[in-house]
Amino acid sequence: MTVRFLVLGAAAGGGLPQWNCRCANCAAARKGILASQTQSSLAVGVDGRAWLVVDASPDIRQQLRDQAVLWPPELRDSPVKSVLLTSGDVDHVAGLLTLREKQSFQLLAARALLETLGQNPIFGVLDPLHVQQNPVELDTPFFPLDGLETTLFAVPGKVPLYLEKGVPELGAETEQTVGVEFRIGPQRVYYIPGCGAVSAALGDRIAGADLLFFDGTVFTDDEMIRMGTGQKTGRRMGHVPISGPGGSLEALSRLPIGRCIYIHINNTNPVWQAGPERAQLERNGFAVGYDGMEVTLATGSR
Repeated sequence: MTVRFLVLGAAAGGGLPQWNCRCANCAAARKGILASQTQSSLAVGVDGRAWLVVDASPDIRQQLRDQAVLWPPELRDSPVKSVLLTSGDVDHVAGLLTLREKQSFQLLAARALLETLGQNPIFGVLDPLHVQQNPVELDTPFFPLDGLETTLFAVPGKVPLYLEKGVPELGAETEQTVGVEFRIGPQRVYYIPGCGAVSAALGDRIAGADLLFFDGTVFTDDEMIRMGTGQKTGRRMGHVPISGPGGSLEALSRLPIGRCIYIHINNTNPVWQAGPERAQLERNGFAVGYDGMEVTLATGSR
C-alpha cells in the first residue's frame, strides 16, 4: 500500500498574502517574489484513488482545483471520501460550507467538535442524506479510508476564538485541539497543525515518528506584537513558537524523528523567506511546508 501526504495549504489563518496585511512577506507574495500559500490543510491518499482531507480550509475550493488528483473522475463525483477536523477554528471548518453540493463523504471529528458544529445552524447545509457525521473517540484507532489506520489524540491548545468567554484555559488537552496519527505498516506519521506546547506526553508519543507535520505559526512568541500586526503572543493564540526556550524547535530537536515539516505558518513568520531564521531550521533538519508539497510512504519501507 502506498500512502501520499499532500499539503493542500501550508499557511495559518488568513493565508499568504493575508487580505489586509502589508508585512514584508505579504508584500513579497503580492509581487510574486514569494509563492502565495493557502490556509492549512492536508490531503492523504491511499493508492492514488481515495483521499482524506484533514481540515476544511476556507480555501478548499482553490486547493481542490489546484491538485489534479482531487479533480472529479466522473460528471458528479469526487475522490475525497472523508474529511477529518483537528479543531473548530474558522480556518479549519469554514471550508465545509463549500462542500455542500450534495456530494457524499463522511465527516469525522471528536464528539465535542461535532457538537459545536451542530449548534450553528449554518452547517445544516451539509445534507445528512449525503454527509455522514461520525464522532471519533480519542486514542481509539479508526479507518477513514480502507487500510489507513488513524488515531486522534489531544494536544495542548485552547477553544476556538469564537467560543472564548473571558480568559481561556491555555494548554488544556481536550477534544477541542487534536493531533492525528497515521500508521502505514511499521511507519508512523503525525499531523499537528495547532499546538500550544510540546508537553512531555506529546514528546513521548511522537518520538520515533517517520514523518511529522507540526505547528509553525510564529517564529518568536511576541512576533506579531513587535511587528505591529497583532496584540497577542503566539502562546495566547494557542500556538507554541518555533524559537526560544520551550519552543518547538528546541523540544522537537531532542526527539528521534525522521522528517519534520512546519505547517500552519503565519504570514508574519520570517521562515517564509531565506534568512537566519530559515537557515536555523534547516541546520536542525527541519523543512518549511508549502502548498503542493508531497511525501509518499509505502508499506514496509522506512
